[in-house]
Amino acid sequence: MSLASHVETLKRKHERLEHQIMETERHPGVDHVEVAALKRQKLRVKDEIEKHVASIH
Repeated sequence: MSLASHVETLKRKHERLEHQIMETERHPGVDHVEVAALKRQKLRVKDEIEKHVASIH
């Protein structure tokens, strides 16, 4: 897998996590621990994307 395709895969994962967070927050009795875990995971993916993009340029 090329670096560019890996970055695209990470971007799709980041987007899926964003949708999952929004969906989880819509439900009554939202599990704040789960939302926090999803947000941390999303941030890790974003950091990895930025690291790879910086290495391309």
